[in-house]
Amino acid sequence: MARLKLRRTPRTAPPTADPERHMGLLDHLNELRQRLTKAFLALVVGVVIGLVFASPVLEYLKSPYGQQFTVLGPTGGVVAYFRVSLLIGGILAIPVITYQLLMFVLPGLLPNEKRIVMMALPAIVGLFIVGVLFAWFILIPPALDFLENFESEIFRAEWTADQYLGFVTALIFWMGVAFEIPLVFFVVGTLGLIGPGALASQWRIAIVGASVAAALITPTVDPVNMMLVMGPLIALYVLSIGLVAVGNRIGIDPTGRSERVSQPS
Repeated sequence: MARLKLRRTPRTAPPTADPERHMGLLDHLNELRQRLTKAFLALVVGVVIGLVFASPVLEYLKSPYGQQFTVLGPTGGVVAYFRVSLLIGGILAIPVITYQLLMFVLPGLLPNEKRIVMMALPAIVGLFIVGVLFAWFILIPPALDFLENFESEIFRAEWTADQYLGFVTALIFWMGVAFEIPLVFFVVGTLGLIGPGALASQWRIAIVGASVAAALITPTVDPVNMMLVMGPLIALYVLSIGLVAVGNRIGIDPTGRSERVSQPS
């Protein structure tokens, strides 16, 4: 009887997925280090540019106060100068910082999800600028007016450079960051990672978080300035709920095509 020879076929390896989706812990930490390094270098470059333009920016920031600042120490003026330089550097570097943070998250997303996030990047940066302008033109004038005229028969307003610039720069920067939140929630909602019901059910936590953030942003303890900051933060949270609902309805499917998610009747 003839002997049958069985030919063993080589075992083919299963198709590999994107290697970025299967990185180890050390690889993730190394990538995070690289991303943070690039973000830090962007901030350094921005601060260097800020050092060049700090003087005219200081003059502009001083305009609501209308007089020279009081400096209580030999290094007070230098500290104030570098504070403004840091603010300029942070504003200039925010696109690079946002891009690096998103690129750290993007390897875990599908190509269609990456496209949605990258399309939202310019708008996120634009909203940061809108938040900066909102803080300077809408929030700061009434806040300074209240602080300057509070019990003027008893107190004479002579602000130090450190306290005034600390108040103004913190309000400008963090309101810019806060204005990015609704669009970030919209992107997350479009990816199907969160729903409007989950956000709406946490409204108590949102109010507490807004009050804590307002207390941290405004170094004063008066309720007027806290409400000036809390109001926009809560409004942005409500806007985020609406944008998440819109993002859920738009949705995306695994093939990368946008689709409208049908809501149960």
